[in-house]
Amino acid sequence: MVRDAVAERVGPAADRSLIRAGERVLLIDGKERHYLISLRVGSSFHTHMGIVSHDVLIGAREGATVLGSTGRRFVVVRPTLSDIVLKMPRGAQVIYPKDLGAILVAADIAPGSRVLEAGVGSGALSMALLRAGARVVGYEVREDFAERARSNVGASMGEDVSYRIEQRDVYQGIDETGLDRVLLDLPEPWRALPHAERAMRPGGILCAYLPSINQTTELRGALEDSQFGMASTFEVLQRTWHIEARSVRPDHRMVGHTGFITTARLLVR
Repeated sequence: MVRDAVAERVGPAADRSLIRAGERVLLIDGKERHYLISLRVGSSFHTHMGIVSHDVLIGAREGATVLGSTGRRFVVVRPTLSDIVLKMPRGAQVIYPKDLGAILVAADIAPGSRVLEAGVGSGALSMALLRAGARVVGYEVREDFAERARSNVGASMGEDVSYRIEQRDVYQGIDETGLDRVLLDLPEPWRALPHAERAMRPGGILCAYLPSINQTTELRGALEDSQFGMASTFEVLQRTWHIEARSVRPDHRMVGHTGFITTARLLVR
């Protein structure tokens, strides 16, 4: 049974399911279309399916169904990191959610990890790293990308996170030392290897994300001539399934190749 948002305004102030002003929420209509909005008292969200007052959403419980001005129904939930990455303002191409999770595991990102991220783009990987508890320094040559990443990270994570972006070229050097991890989303990551060797602690993990196999082959060749070893390369293919009553089959469309992920460890030689 559908309950309106007013009926959902119950529970103590500490109830984490209650949606508050200033939060970002995801509205999902009857056709599974997703709308990411920031809630402000007195504001409204306008869509061709009707107008939804922010005041109806503020104080509702996450997962409630609300009615628009035309009687159309919308489910309201807090966005996941995947939702934010796919819908946030972007300049550079983002790393897709299916690859973000794989990078976190392959690079063994853990709370307290000191990470250099070179090529921050729109901040998608930065947000994943910060949510995993890492302390992140970003190098980005383009000022507009750096500002976009700062804005996206601030909107999603707040200002109380260990995150700093410097507008500089990692190919020219790395000032940080004793880094646990170096993540490279750059066209020519092999040019950063000598700097990464000096900036990382022994046993640290380097991870590079590249769109083409030619670039990846170039990187793997450079790794063989470096202090890095234990190199590995893989990609992630994501296929969803259609499951409805007795109709069970793979979906006709899938998220195929997006990028190659290569990791290697700094060895003592």
